[in-house]
Amino acid sequence: MKLKEIADFLDSAIPLSFQEDYDNSGLQCGLPEMEISSALLTLDVTEEVVGEAVVTGCNMIISHHPVIFRPLKRISESTAAEKIIARAIRQDIAIYSAHTNLDIIENGVSRKMAEKLDLSDIRVLVPLKDRLLKLVVFVPDDHLGRVSQAVFEAGAGIMGNYDSCGFTVSGTGSFRAGEDADPFVGEKGRLHFEKESRFETIFYSHLRPGVIKALLKAHPYEEVAYDIYPLENQNAGAGLGCTGNLTEPLEEKEFLRLLSSVFGAEFIRHSVLRGRKIRKAALCGGSGGSLADAAAASGADAFITADIKYHTFLDSGSRMLLADIGHYESEKFSIEILHEIIIKKFPKFALRFSEINTNPINYLQYGKSQNA
Repeated sequence: MKLKEIADFLDSAIPLSFQEDYDNSGLQCGLPEMEISSALLTLDVTEEVVGEAVVTGCNMIISHHPVIFRPLKRISESTAAEKIIARAIRQDIAIYSAHTNLDIIENGVSRKMAEKLDLSDIRVLVPLKDRLLKLVVFVPDDHLGRVSQAVFEAGAGIMGNYDSCGFTVSGTGSFRAGEDADPFVGEKGRLHFEKESRFETIFYSHLRPGVIKALLKAHPYEEVAYDIYPLENQNAGAGLGCTGNLTEPLEEKEFLRLLSSVFGAEFIRHSVLRGRKIRKAALCGGSGGSLADAAAASGADAFITADIKYHTFLDSGSRMLLADIGHYESEKFSIEILHEIIIKKFPKFALRFSEINTNPINYLQYGKSQNA
C-alpha cells in the first residue's frame, strides 16, 4: 500500500489533535506516494534501528518517540536526529511516530501498563478536554436522515461506547434566493419558508475537515447553514494516565517486586516505604511526575511512572508510594498497541517488532555497568 494510506489511517486512529502542544507526532519523513511493503515497530528510532529495517526489508519504521522532536534547521548529520533522518532518506525508509497522542487515546500506553499488571476497574486519571466540537446544521426534514448518516460515517456522534449520537428539533427556516442563485426549493426573489430540522452532534477536532466535507456533499442546499462551537467537555475515555485496582492488596515490597517482574525494571527509584497495603494504583507511561497530585487525589496507594523529580518525591512521597520504573520500561509495551491498531485495520500488512533494545539509560552497580 502507499505510505499516505497508512499514515492517514494512523493520523485518524491515533488522532494528531490529541497530542500535546510541544509534541511532533505524525509522519517524520517519507514521500506519501511511496509503496510500503512492511513496517518495523520500535519505541525509539536510532541508527541501529534504521539498519535493522534495511536488513529485514522493512521500508517503514513506526515508533512511539518522534525522531524530529525539536525543529531541525538543517540536515548535515551533525546531530543524532539529523543522522537518522539522512540515513532513512538514503535508504528510502519512511518514519512515522505516535507519541503523546498514543498516551492519550482510550487504549493508550498507561492503560496497557494497567492491563499488564492485571488491574481491574481501569479509569483515566486526567481526562482529555478542549478537543470536542459541536456541529449544528439546518436541514430540510426529508433530508435529515441522509445528512445525519453522512456526518456519522465521517466520525461524528461518538460518545464513549455509543455512536450515531445527535439531537433534532423541528422548526421553520426562511430565505430569499437572489437572481444568481440556484435554489433547491423556493423561487428567486421571493421570501420562502421551509420546514427544517435543527440537527446537532459532536466530533473530535481532528475530524473537522472530513465531517464538513461529508456534510456539504450530503446536504441539498446550495448554501448550507451550519455552526461549529468549541466545547469544554471532558472525555472520560481518553486522557493522560489511569488508575486501577489490584486483584489482591500487596505489601509495598511485594508490589515493587511485581513492577520489576512485569516491566523488566531491574532498578526502581521509590519513595520511603511506610508499611501500607497497595490496593489502588495510578500509572502514567513516560515522564508523568506532573500527575502526582492527580494520582494522590484519585485515592491511589501507589503511583507508577518515570523521570520523577527529587521534589516530587519530597512533596508526594508521604501521601502514597512513588515508583519510578524507568522511561523505557514504562513505555516498552507501546509497540504492542501500535501493532493491535494497525493489524485490526490491515490484517495482511507485514509488521515486525524491533529486536534492538534502544534504552539509553545505564546504571553502575557494584562496579559493573548494567543496562536498566
